[in-house]
Amino acid sequence: MIKSMTGYGTGIKNLANGKYTVEIKSLNSKFLELNLKLPKAFSDKEFFLRNECSKLLERGKVMLSINAETTDSNLKAATINKDLLKHYFSELQMVAKELGQREDELLSAAINLPEVIKYDESSVSEEEWKLVLEAFYASIDSFQKFRADEGAVLEKDLTERIQTILNLMEMVVKEEPNRVPAIREKLNNMLSDAVGKEKVDQNRLEQELIYYIDKLDITEEKVRLKSHCDYFIETLKNKDANGKKLGFISQEIGREINTMGSKANDANIQRYVVGMKEELEKIKEQLLNVL
Repeated sequence: MIKSMTGYGTGIKNLANGKYTVEIKSLNSKFLELNLKLPKAFSDKEFFLRNECSKLLERGKVMLSINAETTDSNLKAATINKDLLKHYFSELQMVAKELGQREDELLSAAINLPEVIKYDESSVSEEEWKLVLEAFYASIDSFQKFRADEGAVLEKDLTERIQTILNLMEMVVKEEPNRVPAIREKLNNMLSDAVGKEKVDQNRLEQELIYYIDKLDITEEKVRLKSHCDYFIETLKNKDANGKKLGFISQEIGREINTMGSKANDANIQRYVVGMKEELEKIKEQLLNVL
């Protein structure tokens, strides 16, 4: 079973005087990129949380935030550095005038600049940390379920697209017997126009025709394409399936389709090959979102 690289999960633990909420979001990424947004009281726990995320979340651009809503004196006080805020605001006004930009959003921008707001926070107790950990692991479970559900949708879509490629290959198989008579007629007409029908050496023509048809034979490509598609589906359903491996298999599928197209020498077969390429491009786009 595959999983989506995008995901969302939350975990909430209620307190007598508030609650802790842990939220996890992820987007596509080749590697694991962690961005943690923690209250200052949890800054000493960042290393632990990063290690746990690295073990549990595999790949993706992951954003984890912990929000503390409590009336506890340990996590409530905040002060604004008014002088620094005025300085930032004045500087932003000058820049806005120079650039000819509007000034209506400058205050909110200035408030979010470093050291403007300071929180009076102390470290949390062990009991509170246990609650936060419970919320953290609950958010992980919710997040993984989201990824699995999205993965099931992706698996269905990818399976259907691979089947479409196989169906188009069957159309190629049905169309292929018409190629040899068409090639024979084309060569006969070319030679007849060039040297005259009575001067055509039929034995030599048959030899050349066999050589020409052998060069255009796509039997190996059809066999390999079928094998790669079957392997793709097998890997898709494997419990250890991953997007990178599926990506490598899709590259092999693409090679066989391209070779088949270059050898086709037939307008109808080329149309089916173009259809295969379209489906494969959609498969590659979807694989970017597979874990």
